[in-house]
Amino acid sequence: MRVFTRRSMVFCVIVNAYLWVYRYKETRMAFVIGIQNQKGGVGKTTVAINLSHGLTLKGLRVLLVDADPQGSARDWAAVRKGEPPFAVIGLDRPTLHRDLSTVAAGYDIAVIDGPPRVSELARSVVLASDLVVIPVQPSPYDIWSAKEAVDLTKEGAIFKEALVSVFAINRKIVNTAIGRDIVEALGEFGIHILESTLCQRVVYAESATTGKTVLEANPKCPAALEVLALTEETLGILAGLNKEIRL
Repeated sequence: MRVFTRRSMVFCVIVNAYLWVYRYKETRMAFVIGIQNQKGGVGKTTVAINLSHGLTLKGLRVLLVDADPQGSARDWAAVRKGEPPFAVIGLDRPTLHRDLSTVAAGYDIAVIDGPPRVSELARSVVLASDLVVIPVQPSPYDIWSAKEAVDLTKEGAIFKEALVSVFAINRKIVNTAIGRDIVEALGEFGIHILESTLCQRVVYAESATTGKTVLEANPKCPAALEVLALTEETLGILAGLNKEIRL
C-alpha cells in the first residue's frame, strides 16, 4: 500500500493545478474580431493583417483567419520570407461560426478577414465574432453601402445579444473636408466610430507586396503609429466585454 507524505500530497496538488491552468489556456475560447464589410476595396485585409500584428506585439497569441475565398491574407503570408508574426489559416466556409472554437483553441484572439458580399459566409463571420469592425473609406459610395454591413451585424445581434459593432475609418485623406465629414455621416447609423483611423499612405501597399505589416516595414512611421492606436482602442473595447483576456 502506497503511503503519501504531506509533502508529496502538496506536490501533487501543485502539479494538478498547473495542468489545469495549461489545459484551460489551451482550450478556452478566444476573443473573435470580425473585419467585415460587403463592399470590396475598403481595406479589410489591410486592417486585419496590421491589427493582428499590433495585437501580437501586445504579447497575445493571435490567429488570423482568412474567410475571403479570394485568399488575400493567405497570399500575403505566402510571399513572405519566413513565418509571419502570427498564425494565418484559411477557413472560408459558412460553418465558420461552428468550427472556429476548435480551430482557435489555444489562441487569445482570432481575427477574421471577412468576405465581400452579403452571403451565408459573411453571416457566419458575424455570428462567430464578439466584435465586428466595419472598415469604411471616406467616400459617398462607401457611406451609402455601409447600411448593408450595419444591417448584417444587427441581424447577427438577434442571435448573439452581446455582439458589438464599430466603424473603422480606413484610407482617410488627411486635412480634407471629406475626411472630417465621414464621422458625421456615419453617426446616423447609431454605431460607435473608432477614434483611431488609418490614413491613405503608400507604406500600407508597399509593405503588403513583400508580405510585411507596416509595423515591420517601419515601426516608427505614421502608419505604424496609426495601427498601434487602433490596437489600443480595440483592446479597450474587448476589455469591456464579458470575457477574459490576459495581456
